[in-house]
Amino acid sequence: MRSLISIFDLSVPEIDGLIKTAEDIIENPDKYAEKCKRKKLATLFYEPSTRTRLSFEAAMLELGGSVLGFSEANSSSAAKGESVADTAKVISCYADIIAMRHPKEGAPQVAAENADIPVINAGDGGHNHPTQTLTDLLTIHREKGRLGGFTIGFCGDLRYGRTVHSLIEALSRYENINVILISPTELRLPSNLKKKYLTEGSYRETKSLEEALPELDILYMTRIQQERFSDFDEYLKLKDSYCLNTEKLNAAKKELTIMHPLPRVNEISVGVDKDPRACYFKQALNGKYIRMALILKLLEEAENDREYHPAADFIIDNLLTCDNSKCITSIEQEIQHKFRLTDAENGVYRCVYCERQSKKN
Repeated sequence: MRSLISIFDLSVPEIDGLIKTAEDIIENPDKYAEKCKRKKLATLFYEPSTRTRLSFEAAMLELGGSVLGFSEANSSSAAKGESVADTAKVISCYADIIAMRHPKEGAPQVAAENADIPVINAGDGGHNHPTQTLTDLLTIHREKGRLGGFTIGFCGDLRYGRTVHSLIEALSRYENINVILISPTELRLPSNLKKKYLTEGSYRETKSLEEALPELDILYMTRIQQERFSDFDEYLKLKDSYCLNTEKLNAAKKELTIMHPLPRVNEISVGVDKDPRACYFKQALNGKYIRMALILKLLEEAENDREYHPAADFIIDNLLTCDNSKCITSIEQEIQHKFRLTDAENGVYRCVYCERQSKKN
């Protein structure tokens, strides 16, 4: 069974195909109005969401399908201790496709391994958010007409921001992209992501938004996420690090595209909303269309493939355990700890679910 857990579950031609379908949906909505008739989407949201959950629901409804599910863990059997694996098995009896958001990294992958229907990762902790990435790629394509040949700045929480991580991963497969990473030292992009997805000379880091702004074709703002901090005092120290306002935009290009995955707090002034360069509400609308395209693709593939095919490039070794408190293995004890060998010379392994680095003792 084909599921979408990471943006790397899709090839570049598949991403381009989804963008093409989404743009066709925008131009010809009536053509798609009954494509999912008698199909059901289950939205399993274990943490709060507005745009992602409602855009999935709107997507399925506009395709002629129906929706069931829950919007918080306390309104599900998770409050009684039911595992993600068991929930996925049960929901497979009632729905045709699942969209899952969960605060623990790797939870949607566990669901995909146990469900008999496709699972879409709608965000797992600070790890992956592939449908937001597809939304971002569709927005860039519609605003710039291409997915390459530009300078993009990521500003704010680059350490915990799953939207930033996923978009950088996706853009690493396109050509001629320069990246400027704008953040406080404490919220810099993790070094393993820089090493894996950014080549030397194609990116630089700065603390100053004002310094980077004149160079940018795209500015991707993010909020400082209180829910990702274990230390509230650290959050208070960093929460007001950046605020984009109309005065700062005087130094920016006229063709700048301003993006934000939302919700915003105070990192973009409401005065910017009227600027024609502001695209974050268009971005939210694009999320509905790309999710429509994705639902269609996965349901079509599911008609011909009833088995889940997990990646086989992992090992299970009793000497290795993941110590990440944000990993799904930290709360579901019966899940086997799985690792990929990422650095044979130094004996470095990474957890399949959360990518936390581990070494054999």
